[in-house]
Amino acid sequence: MRLCYRLNLSDGSFSIIANFLAVIGLPVEVAEISHPTFLPGIHADLGILRVDSSKLSWPGDLLHEAGHLALLTGERRRQVTGSVGDDGGEELGAIAWSYAAAVHLQLDPAVVFHEHGYHGGSRSILENFAEGRYIGVPMLQWLGLTLDARSAGALGVEPYPHMLRWLRA
Repeated sequence: MRLCYRLNLSDGSFSIIANFLAVIGLPVEVAEISHPTFLPGIHADLGILRVDSSKLSWPGDLLHEAGHLALLTGERRRQVTGSVGDDGGEELGAIAWSYAAAVHLQLDPAVVFHEHGYHGGSRSILENFAEGRYIGVPMLQWLGLTLDARSAGALGVEPYPHMLRWLRA
């Protein structure tokens, strides 16, 4: 049985996430979604994340889907509608991006990596990140969004989960 709740748009985590995404250039629009979507209640449409409050089960899913959009070039981000892709490397990058965003927003990472997501692997993801085993960071570093500890130390900047920027150019 899948636990769901009707999204309260005044919910603290949803508001924090939606405001952050708007500030970094990933607008969120509340709209009815009548077709099936990969994550319930979220549809990427030409660079906008549309959210159906009656179908969104987990506000943290919005951060994960935003992570996928953030890794796309600006041109591609403005063209994508529906699925943002199923590339394994991009999936790992989106996981790392959404973890960094949760940390930045001072949200419990379990908001993103909830027990009903990630094909039952959310606990493992949380344990790895808590121990500093940051999956997906090489992808983010390759895109110029963050630096691992060694590279950051050499440049005198903060390492991941600190982000140098949130969107791929």
